[in-house]
Amino acid sequence: MSITKNMRTLNVSISDLEYTKFGLHTDKFPFSDLVEIISKELSRQALNDCVQLAEKHGLSGMSMEDISKEVKAVRENAKNNH
Repeated sequence: MSITKNMRTLNVSISDLEYTKFGLHTDKFPFSDLVEIISKELSRQALNDCVQLAEKHGLSGMSMEDISKEVKAVRENAKNNH
């Protein structure tokens, strides 16, 4: 048994800046590719935000050992306050 997929074409307008920012190289591609492209860009932006916050709050210079100690101390403090 064969299932026929109905396909629709959507027209989406974006600026040249966005076209370049998202690394697009063609104006026709599957929707799943668009979702992946947008997801990667949103992830990149979220990572940049995290890095900026880490720098702002002095966390970017901490080692993993320092971070682990901080997490352990916060957990112990939370456990002792309940």
